[in-house]
Amino acid sequence: MTATATADLEPPVTVLPLSRRATGPAAARVEALLATATQEVLVLSSATTAAQNPVGIRRIDRHNLRRGVRYRLLVPDAARTVPLAAGRLGVFAASGADIRTVPHVPADAFVVDGSLAVLPTDETRAGVAVFQLPGVVATTVELFERMWPGAVPLTASELPGTADPIARERELLTLLSTGCTDEAAAARLGISVRTVRRIVADVMNRLGARSRFQAGAKAADRGWLLPGADR
Repeated sequence: MTATATADLEPPVTVLPLSRRATGPAAARVEALLATATQEVLVLSSATTAAQNPVGIRRIDRHNLRRGVRYRLLVPDAARTVPLAAGRLGVFAASGADIRTVPHVPADAFVVDGSLAVLPTDETRAGVAVFQLPGVVATTVELFERMWPGAVPLTASELPGTADPIARERELLTLLSTGCTDEAAAARLGISVRTVRRIVADVMNRLGARSRFQAGAKAADRGWLLPGADR
């Protein structure tokens, strides 16, 4: 989802009934809010499944990207491993959105042009509240900006099924998972220590891992390690 302030939005808080498949006046109102974005839309989404449909992925959002509106999204690391959700995020990233992931996103919200915030009215996401109150908008932006620097970028190349490691990467991951040092793994594979570290950094980025231990666990869960590796 996305949004921006409009001149005809009278009260500082407007509640709109809205479900994921909503149609009619409420949905049209949200679409109209999004269409007013001129600079940037910030999106916080706790959704991890295709059924939840990560916010910020609508036709209006793609239209906004085409006309130059910047999009920044924060979504959970888990969204990377759910094929349909990751696929949608990958397509959105390919359209120009800047997407990053963190272990946990504490809220669902979006902010348009730093002047309007949209938040769900309850845990069911059956409705959204549109805020123009400076305090609410500033708090939502601050939450986003505090999380953004430490989040891991998600690129379009990370569509499900397109990021499987090549044979050498699998062998390297397997060696490291069994306790080999970078130096020992480099000697076994006939490559430099710098190359080992570059490959590891690339795999960690694709897995959305923040440590080698986490990368090893995620690689094992995906079946990236060679048979017989100690998990």
